[in-house]
Amino acid sequence: MKDKDSIVFENVSKRYGKVLALDNVSFSVKKGEFFSLLGPSGCGKTTLLKIVAGFERPDTGRVLLDGEDITQLPANKRPVNTVFQNYALFPHLSVRENIAFGLQIAKRAAHEIKIEVDQMLRLIQMEDQGHKKTDEISGGQKQRVAIARALINKPRVLLLDEPLAALDLKLRQKMLLELDLIHDEVGITFLFVTHDQTEAMAVSDRIAVFHHGKVEQIGSPIELYESPKSSFVAAFIGDTNFLDGRVAEKMDEDYSQLMLEEFPKILCYNDKHHAVGDLVHLSIRPEKIQISREAPPKNALYNSFQAVVEDVVYKGDHTKFWVRVEGYRIAVAQQHSRFLLDEKPIRWHDVVWIWWHADDGFMLDRYSESDEKLTQEPSEKIGATDARREGDAGE
Repeated sequence: MKDKDSIVFENVSKRYGKVLALDNVSFSVKKGEFFSLLGPSGCGKTTLLKIVAGFERPDTGRVLLDGEDITQLPANKRPVNTVFQNYALFPHLSVRENIAFGLQIAKRAAHEIKIEVDQMLRLIQMEDQGHKKTDEISGGQKQRVAIARALINKPRVLLLDEPLAALDLKLRQKMLLELDLIHDEVGITFLFVTHDQTEAMAVSDRIAVFHHGKVEQIGSPIELYESPKSSFVAAFIGDTNFLDGRVAEKMDEDYSQLMLEEFPKILCYNDKHHAVGDLVHLSIRPEKIQISREAPPKNALYNSFQAVVEDVVYKGDHTKFWVRVEGYRIAVAQQHSRFLLDEKPIRWHDVVWIWWHADDGFMLDRYSESDEKLTQEPSEKIGATDARREGDAGE
C-alpha cells in the first residue's frame, strides 16, 4: 500500500443470493481525496460504501484503512462516519444537541463539547441556528447539521450516501458547493456515493464509475469525460452520439477511417490502436460538433456533412439541435458565447453543415455485430444518449 492511500479495496466481492453485487473490486482512495462512487441503480456502489462503514461484510477480499485491515472490525469501532440522504437527525433535540450527541456519548467534558460544537456551527454557517429544533430548519440546513454531527468526532473518513438526493435542484447545487468547501476546510477523505454524474463531476478529485458490480474506469472528471475507456462510461458521463462502424483503413499511426452502413467514411484519431476490421463505437460529444448554414473551412482532419435539422431546443446558455445525415440522427450543442437578435437562427427543416475534428471523436470497443446500441431511440441508427441514470435505492 502506498503511504498516501487512505482506503484500499483488495479483491472485494459480495453476493446477495444469486445477485453478484460486487465482483472482485480492487482500487485505492488517496488520503484527503474527495472520491466519488458513481453509477446507475444496482451497480454495487452503495454496497461498497456499506462495507467500508461496517454495515456489510464482503464474501471475499478485504478493506484497509490507513494500512489497517478493518474488514472484520465492528461498525462502532471504525474511525469513519456516515451521512445519509434522510439526515437521520433526532427531532426532539436542538441543532446544537444533535451536533454534540457523539461527543456526549464519548463522555467529553462539557466545556470541550461547547468549543467543538461552536466550531462546527461556524463551519456550516449556522451559528445563530443552534437553539432551533430540526423541524424548524430547512432541508439544506438539516443536511449541514448531519454533516457537522458526522464530522465532530473527527473521523478519518466521511462516507456520504446520496446525501443530496432529498433536496430540490437549486438547493442541491448550493449544497454541492458547500460540501466542497467543507471538504477543503477539514481536509479528511470523503467517499461520496451518487447516481448523478453532474454531482460527481462538480466536486470529485477522482471518480470510480461502476457497472454490474465492476469498476469500469477510475479517473478525474476531465479524464472520464474526454477520454472514456468504454462505451458505458462515454454514455453515462454526459451526452454523446454513438456511430457503430468498422475500421476500414489505417491512414497512419494516429488516424483511421471508419466505414458505416449507408454513411460516408469518417476519419478518427485511433488512440486505442484498433486494427483494420475491428468493430467499434465511435463517440462524439454534441458540443464538439459545429453547425452552420455555411460550409466549413477546408481542413484535412475535418469530418463534414450536409444535414437537415429535425428539432431545435433553446436552453438559454446553449441550443440543442437534432439533425439527420443520411439515415442517422445526430445531436449537436451550440454554446451561446454571443447571441445577436438580428442574426437569423437555424430552424427546423433548415439544410445545414455539421463538422467535427478527427481528434474529437473517440473509438471504443464493440464486440460483435449484435452489440446493443447505446441510443435513446432503438429504431435510430444513431442517437445522443443520457444512459440510464436511475435512482439508487436498495443498491
